[in-house]
Amino acid sequence: MPRARTTKTYRQTAAPAQYHEEGSGCLSGFAVVPLAVILISLAFASIAWKADPLPVRQPAVVFLPAEAAKVGAVPVDVPPAAASKGVSPIFRREVLYWADSIVKWASASNLDPNLVATIMQIESCGDPRALSSAGAMGLFQVMPYHFRPGENPYKPDTNALRGLGYLTHSLETADGDPRLAMAGYNGGIGVIRRAEATWHAQTRRYVQYGAPIYYDAVSGVESSNALNDWYSKYGASLCRQAGKRLGLP
Repeated sequence: MPRARTTKTYRQTAAPAQYHEEGSGCLSGFAVVPLAVILISLAFASIAWKADPLPVRQPAVVFLPAEAAKVGAVPVDVPPAAASKGVSPIFRREVLYWADSIVKWASASNLDPNLVATIMQIESCGDPRALSSAGAMGLFQVMPYHFRPGENPYKPDTNALRGLGYLTHSLETADGDPRLAMAGYNGGIGVIRRAEATWHAQTRRYVQYGAPIYYDAVSGVESSNALNDWYSKYGASLCRQAGKRLGLP
């Protein structure tokens, strides 16, 4: 969640006018032949159209970035929820603790559960009481201004509703590209249309780890080097805190 820093043109040639007695209302004999030719041509054109209509152009398939090639180039115009039905086992146990809830929240938001789990992994490692120095709260580290008056930001269902609402908006803005959606979730929707060189270092790091973790999750592997690397460099203390909060041994 963003921190508060924060076709051709044809030349027509006029045909010579055909004169007739005033008020007769009848076409002259000179006009009958060309009219018949036109009508016959139209009839043949109609038959040809019905027999062999022009092919319907199929929409182009857009694929995920190059990082996704190893998982089979999943089309991004496929509804996100169709990408997977459950949560991959690659995630830390603190995130897997929420697996059933993640599937429920993802289904309600039409999101891939593994994308939801990836966001939770990096944001809070499953700590429902996580609080950042910038004021982001809960499982999905939602900033205070995203909540409505009277809502409890630390209630998991409420935190998921607001966080995943923002993620959905980010994914739509990114035309279904989960990598860019992650950048928008961390750095604000506006970064999606900007050159990556202009992104904040935190956003670049977020995508550097988040995208490979997600691609590993949807590929069906049982372990993610990207997640392990993230854990050793940034997530160990976060996950220990989450484990204690959840009462995990």
